[in-house]
Amino acid sequence: MYKKKFFINEPIHDYNNDIISRLKLKRLYDEMFNSKIEIPQYIGNEKIFSGIKHPIYPPHDNKKIIGYWHEGSEKDINNAINSSLSVHKNWSNLSWADRASIFLKAADLISGPYRMKINAATMIGQSKNIFQSEIDAACELIDLLKFHIEYAYIIYNNKYFYSRGVFNSLYYRPLKGFVVAITPFNFTSISGYLPACMALMGNVVLWKPSNKQLYSANVLMEIFKKSGLPDGVINMLLTNGKTTSNVILKNKNFAGINFTGSTEVFKKIFKNISKNIDLYRYTPRIVGETGGKNFIWVHPNSNSKEVSIALSYGAFEYQGQKFSSVSRAYIPKSLWKENIKKLLINNINSMKLGSPRTFSNFITSVIDEISFNKIKGYIYRAKNDNNCNIIIGGKCDSSKGYFITPTVIETNNPYYESMIDEIFGPVLTVYIYEDYNWEKTIYLVNKTKLCFTGYIFCNDKYIISSITNKFNAENIYINYKPTIPQNFEGGLYSYMHLLKWVYPRIIKENFF
Repeated sequence: MYKKKFFINEPIHDYNNDIISRLKLKRLYDEMFNSKIEIPQYIGNEKIFSGIKHPIYPPHDNKKIIGYWHEGSEKDINNAINSSLSVHKNWSNLSWADRASIFLKAADLISGPYRMKINAATMIGQSKNIFQSEIDAACELIDLLKFHIEYAYIIYNNKYFYSRGVFNSLYYRPLKGFVVAITPFNFTSISGYLPACMALMGNVVLWKPSNKQLYSANVLMEIFKKSGLPDGVINMLLTNGKTTSNVILKNKNFAGINFTGSTEVFKKIFKNISKNIDLYRYTPRIVGETGGKNFIWVHPNSNSKEVSIALSYGAFEYQGQKFSSVSRAYIPKSLWKENIKKLLINNINSMKLGSPRTFSNFITSVIDEISFNKIKGYIYRAKNDNNCNIIIGGKCDSSKGYFITPTVIETNNPYYESMIDEIFGPVLTVYIYEDYNWEKTIYLVNKTKLCFTGYIFCNDKYIISSITNKFNAENIYINYKPTIPQNFEGGLYSYMHLLKWVYPRIIKENFF
C-alpha cells in the first residue's frame, strides 16, 4: 500500500496566544518597515540593479517608502532567456529527487527560520493581517511545495508496466525551451509555487511577479537561493508587462506559461501566443487561473447563522481580494428579513479596521490607489442609484492608507453592475428573491460572468444533488465557509497540473 512520504499538513501558528512569537514578529515588522530595501532582478548568478528605481509603499501607509525596486529592460529579458537556456541541460538531467530536495528545504526554511520574515513581508507589502499572512505566505506555500513533491513522487515512480511478451516504460521529460510564471499580488504562496512547480519538473523558469508583491517576492528568491537552487533555474524579472510579453512570446524557445491573475490580461496573452504559434519550435503549454464573480446562493431552508458567517468572511477576508472571495449573494426574502441581515451587520461591526501591525485588526487596506478609486466609484454610484441601498459601510479614506470599510449593497436588480462586474474589493452585493422563486434564481446566477468559485447553502440533500451541476463555477462548495485558508482550491493546484510541465515518453519492448 502506498504511504505518504513528504506531505504533512502545516499547522497554523497562533500568534495571538503566543506572546513571545507575537513580540518577535512585531519587532521584525518594525525593523523591516523602518528600513529601505533595494530589490533587484535575479538573472543567472547576478543581482541586477538597473538604477531605474520605483518606490514601494505599504498600502496601509501610502506616504511611507519602505524600499525601491529596479525596473529591467528588454536586454535583461533576453539575458534571462539565455541564462535559463544555458542551464537547461544540467538542471533537467538532475534526478527528480535532487530537484525535490531543494524545494523540500525551501519548505522547511519557510516553516522555521524564514517564517516570520515571509509573514512580515506579506503584511507590510500586501497589507494582509497576521492571520491571512500566516495561512498564505507560510502554511499555504509550505503545503503547496510538499503536496507537489508528493505528486511528483507518484508521477516519476509509476512508470513500468508489464504484460505477457511486452515490457512498457513511461518516462517524463521537461519541456524543451524556457517557461514563464506570471504571478499575482494577492497570494505570496502562489507567487512562490508557480515558478517552483515548473522547476521541480525539470524546467527553467522566467518569473515575473506582480509589482505590488515585490517585497515578499524578494524574500522568496532569498529562500530559493538559500535552499541551493542553482543559478539561472528561476530568474526573477522586474520588467514592464507589455515589453516582457513582446520579447518572450516572440522567442522561438518559448515553451509555456503558468499564469494567475486578471482574466483580461490572460486573454491578451493567449491571443498573442496564437498569433506567434508558427514561430515556436514546440507548441507551448498555456495554463491560467483567473478570477470571476463568485457567488453565494442560499436556499430558503438554510441556517441563517451559517450563511451570515459565510457572507462576512467570504466577502471581507483580505478585503475581498482573493480569487475565491464572494462578491454577490442570492438570498431568500424570509431569511434575509428574519435574521441574516441583522447577523451580517453585527458581524461586520465587530471587524476592526487599520494597520496589519495591530493583530486585532481584521480589515486592512486595499492594494493600491488604482484599486481604491475603482472600488470607490462602484460605492458612489450605488449610493446614488434608486435600485440600491447600502445597508452598512461605504466609507473610503486614502489620507493615510487605501482604506475602505466593508460595504454591503442591497439591490432589487439582479443585473446591477456590482452584481456582474468583478470589483475585487470589500464590496458585497445582495439580491433578495421571493422564496418560491428559488429555482429561477439559478438562472440569474448563471447569467453573469463565469466565476471561479460558487457556494451553495441548502439543508436538503435531494435538492443539493439536483442543482449542484446546474451552477457555472470551477469549484462548488456546499454549506462551507468561502475562502478556505489552507490548500488553495482549484484545478491549477493538483496532480494533473504537474503533468502539464512534462512530455511523456513511452518505450515498448517486445520479447517475442
